Amino acid sequence: MKKLFRSSSDSTLTGLCGGIAQYMNADPTVIRVLTVIAALFSFGSVVFIYIIASLIVPKEPYNNIPYSNHYHY
Repeated sequence: MKKLFRSSSDSTLTGLCGGIAQYMNADPTVIRVLTVIAALFSFGSVVFIYIIASLIVPKEPYNNIPYSNHYHY
């Protein structure tokens, strides 16, 4: 069963959009752009929900962080 976590490896502010993107198997940039657009048109309610969700959703455990070898050893 998949769980929603704030991403440790793909975070800009709190990792919430990165975690949602990992949960939905989507591109994090798309989730971030949709969040910004929703925040602009919601008169600040999405910002409030984002802050609350960032406090509620747990941080990704260390053992769940996907290993990426950028140096290709």
